[in-house]
Amino acid sequence: MNDTYKGAPARTGVVSARISPIGGLDVLSRHEVARLRGASGSGLHALLRRCALAVLTSGNISDDPRAILEQYPDFDIQVLQQDRGMKIELTNAPAQAFVDGQIIRGINELLVAVVRDIVYVSTQLEQVGFDLDESAGLTQGVFEILRNARILKPQVDPNLVVCWGGHSISREEYDYTKLVGYQLGLRGLDICTGCGPGAMKGPMKGATISHAKQRRRHNRYIGITEPGIIAAESPNPIVNHLVIMPDIEKRLEAFVRLGHGIIVFPGGVGTAEEILYLLGILLHPDNAGTPFPLIFTGPRQSSAYFEQIDRFLRLSLGDEVAQHYQIIVDDPQEVARTMIKGLDKVRHNRLDTKDAFFFNWALQIPLEFQRPFRPTHEAMRALQIRHGRPLHELAADLRRAFSGIVAGNVKEEGVQAIEKNGPFDIDGDADIMRALDKLLQAFVAQHRMKLPGGSAYEPCYRVLGA
Repeated sequence: MNDTYKGAPARTGVVSARISPIGGLDVLSRHEVARLRGASGSGLHALLRRCALAVLTSGNISDDPRAILEQYPDFDIQVLQQDRGMKIELTNAPAQAFVDGQIIRGINELLVAVVRDIVYVSTQLEQVGFDLDESAGLTQGVFEILRNARILKPQVDPNLVVCWGGHSISREEYDYTKLVGYQLGLRGLDICTGCGPGAMKGPMKGATISHAKQRRRHNRYIGITEPGIIAAESPNPIVNHLVIMPDIEKRLEAFVRLGHGIIVFPGGVGTAEEILYLLGILLHPDNAGTPFPLIFTGPRQSSAYFEQIDRFLRLSLGDEVAQHYQIIVDDPQEVARTMIKGLDKVRHNRLDTKDAFFFNWALQIPLEFQRPFRPTHEAMRALQIRHGRPLHELAADLRRAFSGIVAGNVKEEGVQAIEKNGPFDIDGDADIMRALDKLLQAFVAQHRMKLPGGSAYEPCYRVLGA
């Protein structure tokens, strides 16, 4: 791999270079190269530019979706066709992505993943006959994106643990996520997260040490993101397999289809959205009896966080929801041991049902969990957060409410909508609204909405009827 500078940096802190891609795009047909070139010069260019910049600033600690673009306003990326393949041309790229004239290998690989996934979705998923209006077609689309990214590993026993949690967490909580990751790694488990900082980075960092101690090779640290969130949660440096799904719904489906068990660390509204997504699926009658280990855990200082989450879930969805998760406080070894037992049940169930180890086809995901939700002011007001509905349907609308708050906090489109039209309104039954308002106020008080250090958090929502 040779990185050829076109000249001196345009300004301090940026460089321009042509990159020979590695990690998946090194052997391409002329047609594929032409398709990549066409995509980089089309309406996809803004999307490609935004995601590429997030990767080039890997490890950046910021959750402002516009801050990076404002810091590098002259950055550009082009895919160039050459006789022997392709090059990626970077103009005014962040200098932190380079060492002594060479792009950091891991960043090169993540940059390739950006190009690969954006082009695949635009040229294959959206144009080659997938029925994205029905459940089976959407699941097939998720499968094809993961397969194209070479994430699916057949003939490997269930060992992939998805870790959810906040990007804005305390130092004690972050250190605890590393301890849990360390215990998982000692037991030969791979890690999948949302790819960002905080509780997404900690388990991967802990697992790298234990994997090294066990002399374990070919470790997987999978990061699954989507274009609306990647600018606010740039990939952490440990991610060695990055996948960019088209939207949050396909991202969430990828987590539950790919992962064999899930651990939830303390977080904010994004973590609550993930919890409600999975619990809504597990509450569906078609999934009764399907083993899916789900553990809530954190250090002793965070025990109140999970008490709040547990109370909210029981109030809104009924006490029966608690049978689908375990709460383990301040015991990383017990978390890992419990997860191992759960994965053993998953393995036997997959054998009994003839389901694949590498992709959970049997799990029934209702269409209301798969359809993309665009959190406009009208859509947020229309949510039906009321008792008496089937539990999985209520969970779906609760998930959408949290998704809208995530958008208003860190997604560029959502931030702009709030700036233009004011906060989102969320309404529903009074007892659920009171519990929701109390939970959200706790998130604000605990600095779980945004990373600390900026201005005071201004809520992007109003809870009505509380």
